[in-house]
Amino acid sequence: MAITDFEEQKQTDAPDDNDGQVSEAAAESTFAEVDDKKRAIPAIEFRDVHLSFDDRKVLDGLSFTVNRGEAKVILGGSGGGKSTTIKLVLGLLKPDSGRILVDGEDITDYNEPQMMSVRKKIGMIFQEGALFDSLSVYDNVAYRLHEQGVPEEECEQEVRRMLQFVNLEDAIDKMPIELSGGMRRRVGIARALVGGPKIVMFDEPTAGLDPPTARTICELAIKLRDLEDVSSMFVTHEMNNVEYMTNEYAVVDDSGEVIFEKEGERLCLINTKILMLKDGDIIFEGTDEELRKTTDPYIIRFIRGH
Repeated sequence: MAITDFEEQKQTDAPDDNDGQVSEAAAESTFAEVDDKKRAIPAIEFRDVHLSFDDRKVLDGLSFTVNRGEAKVILGGSGGGKSTTIKLVLGLLKPDSGRILVDGEDITDYNEPQMMSVRKKIGMIFQEGALFDSLSVYDNVAYRLHEQGVPEEECEQEVRRMLQFVNLEDAIDKMPIELSGGMRRRVGIARALVGGPKIVMFDEPTAGLDPPTARTICELAIKLRDLEDVSSMFVTHEMNNVEYMTNEYAVVDDSGEVIFEKEGERLCLINTKILMLKDGDIIFEGTDEELRKTTDPYIIRFIRGH
């Protein structure tokens, strides 16, 4: 489940469904647990993964899992190995030793044709959006569908649905040059979500964006986590992103609108964890509350932005 109830007394004292408050039934419906044995299989798993470039150790025995419907926020300074983890999941790099599993499938030794089928399960959101400047927003989002020969009527329906998800349906006929940086990122997210992947990779998705726009990108990641049951790796070096991802959750109110609530008002998040890397090694894994209680000098400096 995405969230867990506080003590019974706190639930009893929770506000009634009025003035836009979300009803208990709506919250329970949003976060209904799926009775599925496949949920016991991690979406992503690293088992003692080592990787070096020449004489430089990039990953040093990395082991972690990303569970179904979980967001794993991967923190660390430049060169710490954060983005390398995404490249390994996508098969763009191969480890020197260790195993990597996606959806329970060991992909470590897969060749390029085998990896193509794995990548179809994964949505990839790049730092700069990576749009085709010569194609309209519509054609950018529909790119994978056009490659697959999907009928245009179905393409248009899926593209509009994805643009609606990122609140950009009005930009469907625009060219990338007409979009702001934040809008380009959102189009990139829409394109990554075509086909409904249940695993999504975010590689520094808010880098260079102003705080309000960065928050919008994080809210889209939260919606994927809480409303679409998507598993994700969210690579970042920005503590603001950690704040958003670990302290807010999305629910649908009784009028069908998506709203964001703060952790602690009525419910507590259990589907977002932090992994912090330094020199290719895990120096922290746990909740944001545990992160802020650490006495590790490096982590304290990182949190303070020094």
